[in-house]
Amino acid sequence: MATGQTDPQRRERILAATLDLIADDGVAGVSHRKIATRAGVPLGSMTYHFSGIDELLREAFTGFARHIEDVFELHLSRADSTEQAREAVTDLIHTLSEGPRRDLVLAQELYTLAARHVEYRSLTQEWMRRSRHLLEQHFDADTARQLDALIEGMTLHRALDDSPHDRALTRLAVARLTAAA
Repeated sequence: MATGQTDPQRRERILAATLDLIADDGVAGVSHRKIATRAGVPLGSMTYHFSGIDELLREAFTGFARHIEDVFELHLSRADSTEQAREAVTDLIHTLSEGPRRDLVLAQELYTLAARHVEYRSLTQEWMRRSRHLLEQHFDADTARQLDALIEGMTLHRALDDSPHDRALTRLAVARLTAAA
């Protein structure tokens, strides 16, 4: 294993390994030893780079939330009209629900942590604020809040359903919700 001086990406590998392990085993299955093994780093690197497992989880989930925010921005930034924004939201729902199962699992693990621990709730609240801000570039604040919930719910339903609904139903739901916009 490389030393820290010759391994400048070690911290990032630890964060990535943490998310991979959470996606495979859940937050309950995470330990310093398992993460170090998955990241291919000495166990001592864990406490060198992070004060404890909570700091590591918060940083890993913060990076994950930023990744999802980037996906939102990628879809919504191209819309120049309300109709294009509706189509962007439809695309976003299908991208998230048809994307890597890892992202879906990580989102649910973060939501579960946030439901149980206030320090993670602030992370999810910031994620929701950023998502709504991107939506508010195209829709009023109340509609953006409702759309954010619709995106989360439809993404989860599409990803977990044995026969997920098609784009036409997604498009219809988005159109109904944004009809007043």
